Amino acid sequence: MPADKVDLKVLHRELYSPPRGRFVEVDVPTLAYLAVDGEGDPNTSPAYGDAVEALFSLSYAVKFASKREGRDYVVGPLEGLWTADDPGTFVRREKGAWRWTLLVLQPDWVDEDLVVAATETVRAKKDAPVALDLVRRTSLTEGRSVQTLHVGPYDDEGPVLAELHDAYLPEHGLTFAGPHHEIYLSDVRRADPARLRTVLRQPVRPA
Repeated sequence: MPADKVDLKVLHRELYSPPRGRFVEVDVPTLAYLAVDGEGDPNTSPAYGDAVEALFSLSYAVKFASKREGRDYVVGPLEGLWTADDPGTFVRREKGAWRWTLLVLQPDWVDEDLVVAATETVRAKKDAPVALDLVRRTSLTEGRSVQTLHVGPYDDEGPVLAELHDAYLPEHGLTFAGPHHEIYLSDVRRADPARLRTVLRQPVRPA
C-alpha cells in the first residue's frame, strides 16, 4: 500500500482490533460515516441488500473523488447499529424486531460537498442503486464503550451478548448508552462462516 494511502482501520486500530474472548473498554471519538436506515430481518429484507449496495457504490465514488483531489484511502468495512424495543431480541436472534443503520466509515476530510458531487456521479450511471437517495452523511459520538471480537457465524453471537448484558455490564456498574454496534471485518460473500470476524461494541454509561 502506498505510504500516502490512509487505512482507517489502522488509523483507529484500537477500535477495529479488539481481543477475542474478553471485553475491553475503549473511548470512541466522533467519527464520520455514510449511513442508511432500515428495519427487519437482514437475511430476508430486500431493503437491507439495497442499502448495502447503495452504501458501497457511494463510498467508492467518494474515495475516487477524494483520490483525484490528492487524498487516497481504503474504503472501510460495513458496520451496523442495531436497536429494538426489547434488547433481548438480540440474544434470542429475533431478527424481524430489529431496526438497523448501516454505516461505512469516512475520513474526516470528506465533507458534504464531496458526498453530494459523488452522489450525482453515481446517480448518472445506468445501474444506479435504488437506495441511493437514502444514503446520508452523518457523525457518531459513542464515547465510552465495551467491545470484543467475535469469530464465527453471526447467529452464534447470542451467548457473547448475553454475557455482556447479564454479567459484564452489571458487574462493572454499567448500562446501555446507545445502539449495539457491529463491525464486519470479513467479507460474508467469501469467508467461511466459522471464520467470520465481527467487532461487537456497546456504548455504555454508569448505571
